[in-house]
Amino acid sequence: MARDLPDLSDLAVPGAEFRIRATPKAARDRIEPGDPLRVYVTAPADKGAANAAVLALLAKALGVARTRLTLLRGASARDKRVRLD
Repeated sequence: MARDLPDLSDLAVPGAEFRIRATPKAARDRIEPGDPLRVYVTAPADKGAANAAVLALLAKALGVARTRLTLLRGASARDKRVRLD
């Protein structure tokens, strides 16, 4: 996992939804703040591995448990919608 993640803890409000543009098979794991959040993961887009990596990386940047994030839309697309429960 990346060590230089942005601190997104100010966005960690229950019920918040995040628009994400995911890029699998990147050179390194990282997040670029903005709207949408650009999330780059090294995992391939195979059998949900990239989705799991995106959610884990986002949870780490938000400072919350991975189980608090729910993928609402975009399971098989690059554009995703995630909710913080």
